[in-house]
Amino acid sequence: MPEQSDAPEFVEFPKMARFAREIIITEKIDGTNAQVWISDDGQDIRAGSRSRWICPGEDNFGFAAWVQANRDELLTLGPGRHFGEWWGSGIQRGYGLPKGEKRFSLFNVTRWGDTRPACCHVVPVLYRGEFSTDAVEITLDSLRDFGSEAAPGFMKPEGIVVFHTAGNVGFKRTIEKDDQPKSLAAA
Repeated sequence: MPEQSDAPEFVEFPKMARFAREIIITEKIDGTNAQVWISDDGQDIRAGSRSRWICPGEDNFGFAAWVQANRDELLTLGPGRHFGEWWGSGIQRGYGLPKGEKRFSLFNVTRWGDTRPACCHVVPVLYRGEFSTDAVEITLDSLRDFGSEAAPGFMKPEGIVVFHTAGNVGFKRTIEKDDQPKSLAAA
C-alpha cells in the first residue's frame, strides 16, 4: 500500500438519480442566453450572456441596457444567478413580436411563477409529470401543431427542454433538424 502522503485524493463514485422520476418540459425559446447576477448583499447587479459579462455598448441585443433600465425591479429576484432567454424582435426567430419588443424569460420554473418582477417572464411549462418518451413526443408534437405558448399565434417555435428533476439535468429537442449538431443545423 502506498503511504498516505503518496496516495491520490480519493474520489467517491457519484450517486445516480432514478430514471422514472418527474420531468418538467418547457418551451425552448429561440433567442439568446442571458443571466442576471445579483451580489450577496443585493446591491450589485450584472448582465451576462452565455459566455461573458456584458454592458451597454458591448451588449447582447440590448440585454445589458434592459438590465440597467430595470435594475430596481430585477434586484427583487434576490442574490444569485438568474438564467433565462432574451428574445423577441430582432433576435433569432423574433416570434412575431412588435418592433423593439424583447422579453426576458427565466428558466427556473419551480422558483418563478406569478411572484416575480413584472419585467420578467418565465418559460412556459408544457408538461410536468413522470418521465416517459411518450410525454416528450406528445409535447413536441403539440408545440409543432399549435405553435408557441410563449408567443401565442407564432407557428414556428423552436422546440422543448426536458428537465429531469432528480438528475438535475436538461435535454433539448428541436422541431427542425433535431438529429443534427447545432453547428450543422444552422446551415
